Amino acid sequence: MKYLLSFLTIGLLLTIAVPVSFAQESPMSEAPETLEEAKTIGERILKDLPEALKKPWQEALAIWDRMLGWFKNIISVWFREIWYNINSFLGEEVERRKPEIEEEFEKEKQEMREEIPKVGKSLWQRLKELIK
Repeated sequence: MKYLLSFLTIGLLLTIAVPVSFAQESPMSEAPETLEEAKTIGERILKDLPEALKKPWQEALAIWDRMLGWFKNIISVWFREIWYNINSFLGEEVERRKPEIEEEFEKEKQEMREEIPKVGKSLWQRLKELIK
């Protein structure tokens, strides 16, 4: 569990660190002197912003995709191990109880064979009474 938490923390930090590192490149070399220059620089930044965020976002998604694949592998191995343990335990238990279950099944079949004719007769008798 602590490994999972540490990998998720590292992934989150990488997701944050990658865009921040790309954002440190400054599009302007000096401060604008006029309002018109500031407007031009602002428009250029807004125009380039989606493209600047696209690459870091794709890298972050790739990192998360690799982490998800790794996590799925660990979980599938874990579930496979649990399933094997449950299956082996239940298989042994079923084999141990199989004679008892078969004996009980035969008793139930015999009881049903005895009760079905009685139920059939009573049903027929009820039908006769309804008709009269």
